[in-house]
Amino acid sequence: MDSKQFREQGKQIVDFIADYFENIRSQRVIPDVRPGFLQKHLPTEAPSKGEEFVNVKEDFEKFIMPGIVHWQSPNFHAYYPCGHSFPAVLGDLLSGGLGSIMFSWASNPAGTELEVVVMDWLGKMVKLPEDFLFEFTKDKPHVGGGCIQNTASESILVTMLAARRAALDRLRNRYPDDDDDVIMSRLIVYSSDQVHSCLDKAAMLAAVKLRKIPTNDEDQSMNVVALEKAVKVDEAMGLHPFYLCASLGTTSTCAFDDLKKIGPICQRESIWMHIDAAYSGPAFMCPEFRPLLDGVEFAESFNFNPHKLMLTNFDCSALWVKHRDMLKKAMHVDPIYLRKRSFMGESKDWEIPLGRSMRALKLWFVLRTYGLEGIQKHVRNHVKMAKLFESLLAQDSRFEQVAKVVLGLVCFKLKGTANKSKALLKAINNEGLIHMVPGELNGAYMIRFVVCSEWVKEEDIHFAWSVIKRNADKVLQGGEARTRHMGVA
Repeated sequence: MDSKQFREQGKQIVDFIADYFENIRSQRVIPDVRPGFLQKHLPTEAPSKGEEFVNVKEDFEKFIMPGIVHWQSPNFHAYYPCGHSFPAVLGDLLSGGLGSIMFSWASNPAGTELEVVVMDWLGKMVKLPEDFLFEFTKDKPHVGGGCIQNTASESILVTMLAARRAALDRLRNRYPDDDDDVIMSRLIVYSSDQVHSCLDKAAMLAAVKLRKIPTNDEDQSMNVVALEKAVKVDEAMGLHPFYLCASLGTTSTCAFDDLKKIGPICQRESIWMHIDAAYSGPAFMCPEFRPLLDGVEFAESFNFNPHKLMLTNFDCSALWVKHRDMLKKAMHVDPIYLRKRSFMGESKDWEIPLGRSMRALKLWFVLRTYGLEGIQKHVRNHVKMAKLFESLLAQDSRFEQVAKVVLGLVCFKLKGTANKSKALLKAINNEGLIHMVPGELNGAYMIRFVVCSEWVKEEDIHFAWSVIKRNADKVLQGGEARTRHMGVA
């Protein structure tokens, strides 16, 4: 393909994307397909000769698009937001177009240094302590900094591995006659019982024990008394607490652990405290939500995902650490072909993969295009839309709100047995006009309504509520009809 063809075909794709988002409200949110649908339409082998672009694009629209879940639709209210904006898409396009891979300063000087700049910008926007920044200060050297991981799952894994390495180094001195596998068997991680499942996976991959701490009934935050008791019990059993993951904005209910109470315990016990704020992080740019991050000074690491609530498309997870050498000790490799001029943001020493794309480019485009005020406006609009849905919910006595609304998540259920809420959610998702997913709190079933789209408006919230109410009518009337049929008053 020559540059002329590339230019023409590229314009067609950009036009397709722009048209798609102009008409996204007309799309059924969930595709009406079944597993294996695509294999019925595509050949079992790749073509031996190249095909015309027009045919490829035609088949994409004919066969691929019918199986797409429209995450950016204003009618998508499942999971948490998958951030998106046109500036981010253009930044990603440039990154892919340049094809310049990052793993060291020498491999991509501009990409490496841009990431350093952008991570300090972000850190200052959420008012992180200076210890987490690359930027020099007059009274102390800079030993912290940030990097962009794929996801919060990777951020948790790499910080756990760094904490594990530091713990092993300490315990080798305490138990000089024990092998590493014996020492490893003593290591234990803590989190609340509302933590994301990625922590379970990280503990499994790091081959360490994991203890879930109960949460308080009133706000689903980690119970600090239970944490202190668990630490004492585990230490008495010869275990070594070394890592705790505090959650700010849990998946189930968007609950917030109290860092100001948890932090001093971790500091006293030499436990690495990591803060996972995957969804909520951008909200800390708003002064009214920044107190939720108070206590961050006790943490060794902190992450949030710009690709959730910050208009940046997947994947982009921002991770900061106070001591970047701790990551380097756990991740560093030094083959001769990588021994070139070093820099403080050597990405190969911060993550599990060796190389990656210039993720900072799309983030830079977003920050330059929207600025702090634009991101604050976006966050506040999501909260406003969630509060609107909460007010509509409160007007219908058939429903019950399950948890406090802090940001863009509203948890609710139909009063009565869990089967009613299950039937309601099934009916809504089968219809495909809006999409939600279930959650669970203390074993009780609930429905999660999340404000996700960049373009969501009040009319979209009212439309979603009309769909929910209409299907609730059907579910409850059907239940009453079955009761009468059974002869029950």
